[in-house]
Amino acid sequence: MTRTVTLPLWLFLLVIAFALTAFFLHFLFPSVRWFFRHRMQTMVARLNRRLDRPIQPFKLMERHDMIVRLTHDPRVAEAIAAEAAQSHTPETVLLERARRYAREIVPAFSARFYFTYGIRLARWFAQLLYKVHLDDRALGRIDPGATVIFVMNHRSNMDYVLVTYLAAQRSALSYAVGEWARVWPLSWLIRSMGAYFIRRRSDGALYRRVLSRYVQMATAEGVTQAIFPEGGLSLDGRTGPARLGLLSYIVQAPLAAGQDVVFVPVALSYDRIVEDRVLIAAHKAGTRRFRAPLGAILAFVLRHVWRALLGRFRGFGMAVVRFGPPISLTEFTRGREGDVTAPLAEHLMAVIDRTIPVLAVPLVSAAWGQGAATDRAALTRRAGALAAELQAQGAALILPEGGVAAAVDQALAIFSLRRFITRQGDQIILNEDHRPILDFYAASIPRGL
Repeated sequence: MTRTVTLPLWLFLLVIAFALTAFFLHFLFPSVRWFFRHRMQTMVARLNRRLDRPIQPFKLMERHDMIVRLTHDPRVAEAIAAEAAQSHTPETVLLERARRYAREIVPAFSARFYFTYGIRLARWFAQLLYKVHLDDRALGRIDPGATVIFVMNHRSNMDYVLVTYLAAQRSALSYAVGEWARVWPLSWLIRSMGAYFIRRRSDGALYRRVLSRYVQMATAEGVTQAIFPEGGLSLDGRTGPARLGLLSYIVQAPLAAGQDVVFVPVALSYDRIVEDRVLIAAHKAGTRRFRAPLGAILAFVLRHVWRALLGRFRGFGMAVVRFGPPISLTEFTRGREGDVTAPLAEHLMAVIDRTIPVLAVPLVSAAWGQGAATDRAALTRRAGALAAELQAQGAALILPEGGVAAAVDQALAIFSLRRFITRQGDQIILNEDHRPILDFYAASIPRGL
C-alpha cells in the first residue's frame, strides 16, 4: 500500500482533470447554483411586495423544464398521434418537431434583467424620443386572483417599449412577438424580457397546438400578458379588426374554479411614428411584408444622433398610453352560449378605438382639409371646431398647454422639421407628396363614438 506508483505524465494529468471535474460538479457548481438561486428568490420576493401583480412561479420556471413540460403535454401528444396517423410520419419525428416548436416559443425570462436593465432602458429610450403621458384613471381595481391580459392597438414597434415602461409598477408583462424579432442578439434580449415568439402565418396543426398550450398554461397560471390582436402594425392609421388566434387560446384556457380572466383595453397614440413612411409604402403596395432598408435606418439614426449632439433634437412630440375599463371574461360570457371569442374581440377593439386619445398631430392633420394652402388662423379655427366635435362625442383630447392653438403650433413645427410644409408670407403650403402621411395620422382619430 505504500509503494510508489509511477504514471505517465499524460495519465497523471488526466486523473487530476477527472478529479477536478468531479469536485466542480458535486461540490462547487451546486453551491454556486444555490447561491444565485437564493439571490434570485430574494430579489423576486422583494419585487413582489411592490408590484400590483406578483411575478408568477410559472414565469420563473427554468426554460428547459418548461420546454419538456410543453413538449410532453397530453394535448400536444394527442396532436402528435393525430398527425402521425394522417401523414404516416413516425411519432418520434413529430415529437422532435414539437420540441423544436417549444424551444422556439418558450421565453427565458430573467427577473434581474427585466427589472434592473430592461425597465431602465425602456424608460430612457421612451423619454428620449417622446414626452410620455399615461392615463390610467379608468383602470380601477382588478381582482388580484384574476389573470390580466392587456389588449392593445398596434401603432409602432415602440409600443413594446412604451407599455413595458409604463406597466413596470404593475407587473412583468409577457408579450407575443412576431417573427421579425427572431434575429440575434435581439431575440436573446426579447426572450430575457419574457416575450414568446409566434409564427403569424403558420397553418400547421401541431405548431398551433404547441402554441395554444403554452398560452393556456400561462393563462391558467396567472401570468400577466400583453397581446396585439390586430396581428401587425396598422398600415393606414386605423385600428384594424382583431385576429382570433391568441384570443381564442386565452378564452379556451382551462381555469381553476373561481378564476377569472380580465382583459384591459390599451389605446396608444403618437404625434410621430418612427416607421410611418415604411408603413404607408407597404399599404400602398398592398403587402404586409415590408422591411426598412438598412441604409435608411442608419441614416435616420445618425441624423438624429447628430442633432442630439448639437442640442437640436426636440423629440417626436407626445406618446400617450390610455387604459380603458377592464372587461371580465366571466361577466362577458354570462348569458352567452358557444364560443364567445368573436364577439369578445369585436367588443375589445371597439373599446380600444373609443379610448384612443387625440393628440396634436392627428388633430391638425385631420383639420387641414383638402386644399394645399392654408393659414394659421384658418387652420386653428378648423382644428378648434374638430376638437369641440370630438369632445362632444366623448373623445379624450390630450394636447399641449395652451389648448388647440398650442397644438397647431406644435404640429406645424413637426411638419416644418420634416419638410412637409413651406411658408410664403401668411400662407402655409403643404407638399402634396406628403399628404399620405397627414392622412395616415388623421385616420387614427376615433369617429362616431
